[in-house]
Order: sequence, then structure tokens, then C-alpha cells
Amino acid sequence: MSTRVSSDATGRSPALVLVTGHRLREEIRRVAAAADRRLTEGAMPIGRRAWAEAPLVVLDTAVVRDCAAAGYPRRPGTVLVCEGEPGAPQWEAAVEVGAESVLGLPAAADRLIEAFAEPARPASGGAVVTIAGAGGGAGASVLSGAVALTAAATRVRPGILLIDGDPLGGGLDLLLGVESEPGLRWPDLVIEDGRVTAGTLREALPAAGPGLRVLACGRAAEAPPEEIGPGAVRAVLAAGRAAGDLVVCDISRERGPHADEMLEEADLAVLIASARLRSIAAARAVSSHIRSRNSNQALIVRGPAPGGLRGAEIAEALDLPLLAAVRAQPALAGQLERTGLAIPRGPLRTAADAVLAVLSGGRP
Repeated sequence: MSTRVSSDATGRSPALVLVTGHRLREEIRRVAAAADRRLTEGAMPIGRRAWAEAPLVVLDTAVVRDCAAAGYPRRPGTVLVCEGEPGAPQWEAAVEVGAESVLGLPAAADRLIEAFAEPARPASGGAVVTIAGAGGGAGASVLSGAVALTAAATRVRPGILLIDGDPLGGGLDLLLGVESEPGLRWPDLVIEDGRVTAGTLREALPAAGPGLRVLACGRAAEAPPEEIGPGAVRAVLAAGRAAGDLVVCDISRERGPHADEMLEEADLAVLIASARLRSIAAARAVSSHIRSRNSNQALIVRGPAPGGLRGAEIAEALDLPLLAAVRAQPALAGQLERTGLAIPRGPLRTAADAVLAVLSGGRP
């Protein structure tokens, strides 16, 4: 997706414009300039996070069908625009997408100026980070667990949710050594009406430490892995955001609707790659997949580097901001086998701290 962002000195978040007609876009730019409002001009698909977080969304009839097909939820601050006087097709489209108003331009330019002048909706207090791996054994699950454990230990949020997005990964509860703890796993979780409260979710899930709950995949050998529904993912992430929690999603090498949901909803998508040639080749493809769903992507590079590849070189080759390049941690494998992952130290803690620093307001 290509985007054009206008600039001004207001400091307000830009309004999102999804309009296909050239003349209509030019009119919207003129009105935005009069209102001293920045714009982000995008093209579908844009991802659920961009749709949900924009303070105002301006779209035309042609885009409504794409929004409906993508399953974007209704949201406040949606305006449908058209050239000339609105007719039945525009009003029908407005009902379909849940637009608050239908404005025919240029006659309704004053009303669009008023919409641009409205203060931004307050952002929800929670945050979502999704971690993917470049090839097998990259360490996405271990990094996800380390970020969650570190966040819980430092109390960066009221609660921490660690979400397993890899049905073939063996279960994050096993990684953390809490596989015997009572609580629901993905196959047991039933969400009605697409909604769940954070309190109910916390009480239902296994605890992996103070303030940390884990939603893991099952390990039933007698049946194929149960699919994770994207609607259930949306409900779980929305509950965590509403409660002000940090939600850490591990998708490892998983691809599919539920993993895409975790990517699109993320405030930060982290790609972890080992400093080996084959891993970097895999990272190119994975990074491209992530970028098509979330532009806010960053890199962690994990040693060893048999060929002497440096983290900065790898980041430059992938055109990604580098959060951290960490050395190998040989004792970690034995710890995982004996007791499961604990609050990390050493290089793994460095990587976890780098991720949390971005989520606390830093820039990747």
C-alpha cells in the first residue's frame, strides 16, 4: 500500500482518507488545508489497526465494498463523501459502513472542515506487539515469552497477556513451564457475540506469574490442531486493549487469517532472525508479508554469526530498523528443557527490553 501524508504544525494525528476519485481527493486536500489538518491518504487494504486508530476516516462509495469485505468494524468518526448531491447509493453505503454523515462536495465543505476540526478520539490504553520468526528456530516464541515475563516483572501495564498464535508450536504454556496450571487453552475458549471482558479472560487463563496470563494452543495428539478463529483473536486483543494491558502475540512461522489479525492489530510487529545467511533469506519473505499488513515493523538479530554478519548490515539489507543485535545464550536451551523460561537475563533480556522500550514511547 502506498500512502501520502500531508504535513502541518498542529501536532494532531492525521485523518485517514480512502478515496478513489482524483477530483474528490483534490477537494478533500483543499478542505484539509483550510482546516489545518494533516491527512494520510491510503489505498485498500490498510489493516485493522490503521482503520481503528485514525481519529477520522473519510471514504467514498467505491471503498465501502472493500471495507465490508475486509470485515472492518463500525467505528465513530467515519465520514462518507461524494461529488455533488448524495443519492440513494451513497446513503446505502453509509448505512453499510456505519458512517456518521454523508457529505456532498464541494457544497458541504464547511461541514467537512468541522469534522476535521473535531478533537481526536482518545487512544485506548493497551498495546499489542506481535513477534514473528524468520525460518525455523529463529526464537520468536522464546522472545515472546521473554517480553511477557519482563513486562510482568517490571509492571509496565496492569496486566500482561501472552497469546499463542502457532498451533503447531507445542504450546507457550509448555515453554513457560506452566502446562499443568489449570485454565483454558485456545480449543476450550468459546467467545459469544465477538466480545469478552478482560476480567473474565484473566480468570479463565493459566497464570505464569503475577499479572501474567497465557492463552496457549492445545496439544491433543488424537486430533488435528484446531483452527484459531480471527474473530476470537479480535475479541481477545480488544479485551486486552480496553483493560490497558500489554498483549504479546507469538505467531512464529504461522500464516493464515488469525496470524494476519495479530499482525494487523499490532502497535509493533517484531521480526527476529538469526545472523545466518539462510535465515536472512527467509527474513526477506517474512518481512514482505508483515509489511503488507503492518508498516510498523522492526528487527531483532540473534547470534551466533558464523559468517561474521553484523546486525546493522542485516537491518540495512532488510530495510528495517534494528532494535537489538544480541549474542547467543548457550545456557538458555538447558534452562528451557529443565524448568521452562524464567524472567530473562543476559542477551535475551536485552532484546526484551528493546521491544518494551518502543512500546513505552520510543521509536524503532
